Amino acid sequence: MTADKEKRRAISREAARRRRRVESDVFGDLSRLLPLQPSIRDNLDKPSVIRLTLSYIRMHSLLKGNAGTRAEASHTVKYGQVLAGGGELRVCGGGRDDKEKETEEAEASEETNMYLRILEGFVMVISTEGDMIYLSDNVGKYMGLTQTELMGHNIFEFTHPCDHEEIRNNLRLTAEEVWCGAKRDFVMRIKSALTHRGRSTNLKSATWKVLHCQGRAKVCVTPSSVSCLLLTCQPLPLSHTLLSTYTFTSQHSMDMRFTYCDQRVTLLLGYSPEELLGRSIYDLCHTLDTSCLTKNHLNLCFKSQSVSGQYRMLVKGGGYVWVESHSAVIPSVRPSKSRPGAHQPLCILCVTYILSGVEEPSLQLSLDQTVSRYLS
Repeated sequence: MTADKEKRRAISREAARRRRRVESDVFGDLSRLLPLQPSIRDNLDKPSVIRLTLSYIRMHSLLKGNAGTRAEASHTVKYGQVLAGGGELRVCGGGRDDKEKETEEAEASEETNMYLRILEGFVMVISTEGDMIYLSDNVGKYMGLTQTELMGHNIFEFTHPCDHEEIRNNLRLTAEEVWCGAKRDFVMRIKSALTHRGRSTNLKSATWKVLHCQGRAKVCVTPSSVSCLLLTCQPLPLSHTLLSTYTFTSQHSMDMRFTYCDQRVTLLLGYSPEELLGRSIYDLCHTLDTSCLTKNHLNLCFKSQSVSGQYRMLVKGGGYVWVESHSAVIPSVRPSKSRPGAHQPLCILCVTYILSGVEEPSLQLSLDQTVSRYLS
């Protein structure tokens, strides 16, 4: 009786080993189909293989849907090829030989890499459920987390809980947006495994990084019915290496009143720094663009960093210029033994970029412009 039991156990163990070998072979074959570097594929565990495979299948469905429902199908699919690593996502090329295909793929890859370098950020594709279908491979440079670590996960696992409602609102598509591909422009906080010195840490020690996300909603009317947001994500503050002569810096109280402004504002807008002290930035904003500044102000109060988007700022004497402000909240300085009286309240630091020349110089949109014209 004991011998029969041991025999059955041995048969059961051998069957289990055989199933594990078959399973390992299947996962190995599946991982080799992923458009990833061999060094990355070799280190993937089974859950990661399943997660990445599902992401690439959904990306393939998205690109295939674009090919069937959009006029710009050839450009979209070609760009998608590059995004997915040029692996399985390709279009039949008729009579072209392999060398021609390889040349085209190399050129497309080089072009995409150039775009990513100029972007100072990374590309993200998010489904309407919040799943990160795709991230460009330079995401690790900005977040300290690799492409394979993030793809297939839900964005709500990595973003600040206070930003979840805003993210859901941007993921939600209305009937009108299904057809017009509405724009998206929002700021969110996401976990970053990079330290201030640029070193990577584990996710448990992650800090919050503020991302400025811009893009469009994409809907493909196919049997798979893939809907997503295609976004470019730029960490704030943006790493501009040089401030041009068409910028000025300013400091504000938390209600956006000027407490400091550099001298370049006189050349660009006509106001002297002394004229602006104590005045609100809303006084200089075109009335139709106050909502843009209000959104930027709220982002600063809740997320500490923001980009305003383009708005019009009034010029002294008449007219306006198009500008964009990059802003950050500077924390208060607490008193210390070496500096007992050094306590300072929160303030907002802005770098404003002038994007155009003076438009409608004869148009006076505020009493300040009228008085200035009269005195001159």
